[in-house]
Amino acid sequence: MPDFVDQVVLHIKAGDGGNGCASIHREKFKPLGGPDGGNGGRGGDLILEVDPNTATLLDYHRRPHRKAENGKQGQGSNRDGANGEDVVLPVPNGTVVKDAVTGEVLVDLVGAGTRYVIAQGGHGGLGNAALASTKRKAPGFALLGEPGDELDVMLELKSVADVALVGFPSAGKSSLIAALSAAKPKIADYPFTTLIPNLGVVTAGDTVFTVADVPGLIPGASQGKGLGHEFLRHVERCDMLVHVIDCATMEPGRDPVTDYEVIEAELRAYGKLEDRPRIVVLNKADVPDARELAEMVTPEFEARGLQVFTISAATHDGLRELTYAMGEWVAAARANKPIEEPTRLVIRPKQLGEAGFRVRRVNENLFQITGEKPERWIRQTDFSNDEAVGYLADRLERLGVEAELAKAGAKAGAEVVIGPMEGGYIFDWQPTLNAESVHHGPRGSDNRLG
Repeated sequence: MPDFVDQVVLHIKAGDGGNGCASIHREKFKPLGGPDGGNGGRGGDLILEVDPNTATLLDYHRRPHRKAENGKQGQGSNRDGANGEDVVLPVPNGTVVKDAVTGEVLVDLVGAGTRYVIAQGGHGGLGNAALASTKRKAPGFALLGEPGDELDVMLELKSVADVALVGFPSAGKSSLIAALSAAKPKIADYPFTTLIPNLGVVTAGDTVFTVADVPGLIPGASQGKGLGHEFLRHVERCDMLVHVIDCATMEPGRDPVTDYEVIEAELRAYGKLEDRPRIVVLNKADVPDARELAEMVTPEFEARGLQVFTISAATHDGLRELTYAMGEWVAAARANKPIEEPTRLVIRPKQLGEAGFRVRRVNENLFQITGEKPERWIRQTDFSNDEAVGYLADRLERLGVEAELAKAGAKAGAEVVIGPMEGGYIFDWQPTLNAESVHHGPRGSDNRLG
């Protein structure tokens, strides 16, 4: 089992709303005291919240199915059912939430405390006390609770670190971050393997910053070769890049300048990182030949406007100067960075016309109705109760559904589907709906009522 997970598919289900209650008040000398059925409780939401103490998605890798509590059913004596408890799922800062099916980005969660309701609980059904009217003084039915949202989402973590260490797999990045951790008592070290990001918290004077040691790059990484994008997405939000270069490598075709240019080519090909400042760290200076090579190539890097540090992660030589240089860069970047606004979500409702629904003629004898209200009313209806079906018919008529069907050319006996074509609710349309004409179930089944 891995210790660090940065991508996971989460199967989530919000709570269902509780059913309303159909009840008639009864007491001595007053056997029919009127309807007193309470409403069902609302289903619990599933909420993603950025938690600064969460650094991995490991818990969701182990338990990918999450469900909120259902609302309770209403009861007699006008007692409403309890609402289902919301479930808050903590996620690391920098978590991108995508639709697992379409890949569409739903939200990018940045900033401690940022919340996003990923799945809304279903509304509770009304009890018969709330449904009473002059037409129906004592309804013998109640509305069903609505199902909560159910979907699969992909959580993808982009590490939010101040400094990213980049370089070939053999450059000594893991040794460097281990040395930095050992040198500072205030560092919180995250001991992961070298195939996954390592995060360290470093203190340099008054500046505290995070360093990400992420998997090594190889040529072709920007096209997904090797760890490819799994690496590169972790440096997108870093304020600066530190090139860690192995000056002691004996591999043919490898030298500090070539290594730097190869990594820079991959960063350019990936994009989004052109504006990040760079520092060059020439590592393994404890090897005599490596130190000589570092002294030779330092002027070439400085000629490119780069700040260069020669260090040894093994002996800690040069680490203090490097740490404070990184701290200065981070402090400057923070001072110039605009204040980050909390994530704001704008929900844009579907345009369904002034009536709130749409009628579409599929063929000569088949019509489809879509819209929030009619689809929600269908889910709330107990089709085993004729009075409940009559109430649905009244609601659809008041909404203007029948008039729009007639305008669209529907004749008596035409098939009408409310909701999606597959799995929607179908009935044989008559000028006035009734219990015998409505069929509750997926389109295409043949157990039609009446």
